[in-house]
Amino acid sequence: MTTSANGATPPLMKPRASRLKVVLYNPQAVFFTMPLALLAIGSELDPDLYEVVIIDARLDPDAENTVLSHIDDALCLGVTVLTGAPISDALRISRAAKRARPTLPVVWGGWHPSMFARECLFEKSVDVTVSGQGEETFAEIVQRLAAGRSLAGCAGCTVRLEDGTIQENPARQLAQVDGFRAHDYGLIPVERYFQLKGKRQLDFISSQGCNFRCAFCSDPFVYGRQWVGLEPVRMALRLKELWDRYRFDDVNFQDETFFTKASRVHALADQIVESGMKITWAATMRADQGIRLPDEVWVRCKQSGLRRLLVGVESGSNEVLKRIRKDIKIEQVFETAEKMLRFGIAGHFPFIVGFPDETDAHIQASLDCAKRLRSMSVDFLTPIYYFKPYPGSALVIEAVARGFRLPETLEAWAGFDYVAGEPGPWVSPEKFELIERFKFFHELAWKRVTRSKRLLQQLARYRCDKDNYRWPVEMLFTRWLVPAQRLS
Repeated sequence: MTTSANGATPPLMKPRASRLKVVLYNPQAVFFTMPLALLAIGSELDPDLYEVVIIDARLDPDAENTVLSHIDDALCLGVTVLTGAPISDALRISRAAKRARPTLPVVWGGWHPSMFARECLFEKSVDVTVSGQGEETFAEIVQRLAAGRSLAGCAGCTVRLEDGTIQENPARQLAQVDGFRAHDYGLIPVERYFQLKGKRQLDFISSQGCNFRCAFCSDPFVYGRQWVGLEPVRMALRLKELWDRYRFDDVNFQDETFFTKASRVHALADQIVESGMKITWAATMRADQGIRLPDEVWVRCKQSGLRRLLVGVESGSNEVLKRIRKDIKIEQVFETAEKMLRFGIAGHFPFIVGFPDETDAHIQASLDCAKRLRSMSVDFLTPIYYFKPYPGSALVIEAVARGFRLPETLEAWAGFDYVAGEPGPWVSPEKFELIERFKFFHELAWKRVTRSKRLLQQLARYRCDKDNYRWPVEMLFTRWLVPAQRLS
């Protein structure tokens, strides 16, 4: 650790008139989801002892100078780091902070450090990485820094010691989230997020982790297939407090698997209805959870404001679904979709193509499945992504064993766009061209369009019906007018 982590500062024994400052940073990105990870760790710190300052580069055009203006008297700088483009900004800010104050402890947390705890510390501007659930770990880090104690042995983090060696401390057990303080939305400018989103939508997370074993996902690596969730009455009371304060119209639950416990969701829906909140909400659901969910729970969720579900399909081939350990059947996807249609709930059904060893027939099955789902409702979206070797997943471990090379530096990982961009080596240029053309015409064929674009839409439907995507003049012209945006 840095010198300040092991200095002579006396331990904290009681609240101080002047609180210690903790600066938290959210890097640049192209979406405006509220920084829930920073809210979680910032809210867990005792407000009588610590002043938490959250700086979001998506909101602050001069974020670097804002950070520098706070670090002179800061106890530490914490940065949440997602794999991909945000790494560049995280590096820029961390290096600037270290140049301005070399003894400042810089702590990285989030998905990328959770998977590359040691590798992130090869970057000299980073002193500590936090793996997985961060509330208790970061609180202990801050307490130790304030008391002048070493971080050796602090569970849940990896540390560079004064002699330059990197020490991996023991893992920290996943804690029940009901034991944590409620997230203090007063730490962020909520109204500013509403403005940037273009709607009064509150982001909220009610659980952490996932019990499932999908081979393309990093969650099993980070959380060990464990799941913890808020008790529904407490959750509803907190939402009501926030609604009374901010009068939001919609809640976007950012849980990995919101419908893990049907009884919990049912109880929450009851509480929302009884609270008098006039809101809508969106969440995640697995197809197998959807078919098991009793109709009375569907009804109550709809009554409470459920407007949209994200149901990961991944592949239209049962063979591929088995290979990637999704543990669902494609028939369950359509059964869940039928229920959503019956109860008037919109759907987001993402697919992934280009898995290692995936055949042309497998990919065609996914395209056919997407067409069938999309044609069921104008409110059913079926985005198609390419498999990207996201670190920590079982498929990537297999691919690396077979010779695939992951990026080896933080700068290289910063160029890793796991949402958009070129596919992996398992998709031929010809197949990539076909999929890109399909995605364009498939979207145009079923989305809501103005009267002036109806002829274009009819042409798109014809192309999809005939699987004829040759000479895509419409696509080329549209992409020229509106270039694709980097998403990660």
